[in-house]
Amino acid sequence: MTFSYDGSKYNGYQKQPRIKTVQGEVEKALKQINAGKSVYISASGRTDAGVHAYNQRAHFDMETNITCSKIKQGLNSLLPDDIYVKSIYEVSDDFHARFNVKAKEYIYKINMGIYNPIEKDYIFQYNKKLDIPEMQRALKYLEGTHNFKSFVKGDDERDNYERTIVQTSLIRDIKNVNQITISILGTGFMRYMVRNIVGLLIEIGEGKHKSEEIIDILKAKDRKSSGICAPACGLYLKDVYY
Repeated sequence: MTFSYDGSKYNGYQKQPRIKTVQGEVEKALKQINAGKSVYISASGRTDAGVHAYNQRAHFDMETNITCSKIKQGLNSLLPDDIYVKSIYEVSDDFHARFNVKAKEYIYKINMGIYNPIEKDYIFQYNKKLDIPEMQRALKYLEGTHNFKSFVKGDDERDNYERTIVQTSLIRDIKNVNQITISILGTGFMRYMVRNIVGLLIEIGEGKHKSEEIIDILKAKDRKSSGICAPACGLYLKDVYY
């Protein structure tokens, strides 16, 4: 299943008791279609509260004679209007939406122009100029395989912090030069990793750090060595690749 959602009214993707989540809404709708039997969906990964998705992907198992197109139609008739199922198709029994992921692309949107209350939940309202060329140089230092411990939550404990960033870009909107979009394509991401990267890029754009300082920050393997955590509102899961 490929689906998109506006995360601004949800407490993240992952289902939690008595809290409105994306997974909770989708599973509730699937249960109605599945004659009252619960259906668990496994997504490519979780998104935090306020984070959006253009193409989140998930798999689920159902014993039913209903066609994929009918399941899609049924879901979209039951789901709230800030979640939309784009496609559903059958896969082999050994497919897993999370463990078979080859790469993911996240994008982050920043407004350097005048504050826009209408877009406050969808584009980070930074509302000041940034040094775009220096931020672009900084992104290139992140490409490749590195230990990204400096860019995860301080209390994140795991055996492996190594991830590979395949490609990055920072572009200005043609119609609105004050809006920039940062794109990061990688083989995998840890919680807050993209937002912490963007937070440091913003500080580099402010002149608080030089782009080449990223080399030392990666080597430090310490969250305290890097920048702020950028707000969730500007972050989107753009695509997942298998």
